Amino acid sequence: MVITIGREFGSGGRELGRRLAENLGIDYYDKEILTEIAKSTELSEQYVKQAVEGKMTYMYPITIGHSLTFAPDYQIKQVQDIYRAQTEIIRDYAAKSDCVIIGRCADYILRDLKPIRIFVYADMEARIKRCMDRREEGDTTTAAEMKKHIQRIDKDRARYYSDFTGQDWGDKLFYDMCINTSDIDLKALARYLANMFQYGIRTPEE
Repeated sequence: MVITIGREFGSGGRELGRRLAENLGIDYYDKEILTEIAKSTELSEQYVKQAVEGKMTYMYPITIGHSLTFAPDYQIKQVQDIYRAQTEIIRDYAAKSDCVIIGRCADYILRDLKPIRIFVYADMEARIKRCMDRREEGDTTTAAEMKKHIQRIDKDRARYYSDFTGQDWGDKLFYDMCINTSDIDLKALARYLANMFQYGIRTPEE
């Protein structure tokens, strides 16, 4: 059983995935993917994180300025290298054991395995509240600022997903379940989904 979870920022998708994996007693992969990509590509984990979230940043090799290499071309190659590493790592995880994988285009990368593809979303008010409730002590971000932050991250994720899959991020046609978590208890939802999957309910195609 392989479950992939795409999610809007602040929708609770990561927490749902973690709780679902715990209820099913299977592996859970999220930030571990970034760590493995960083090891594989010898790039910093922070840079890898920015790349897979669609934040295009420049990171030049020492040879820039001393060769015919063009910086934008090198940046594109880095992002492509990161995606290739991401693909290999996610495929390795899926081959190793039953698991829940958060984001990282896993639904597309593993399409030949026909994973259970879930997309988690929520209304903006609920997402802002969830993010505001989880602010660290001393964080003075306002609700208006948080809304802009949420919108920016979603835009970046959508662009990255589209660039590498050719599909629209969040389009219901590419998922087996789209779940609105605006007014749902994530603990109860995770238990419900785990029970459903344990009784053999898979994707509509099956």
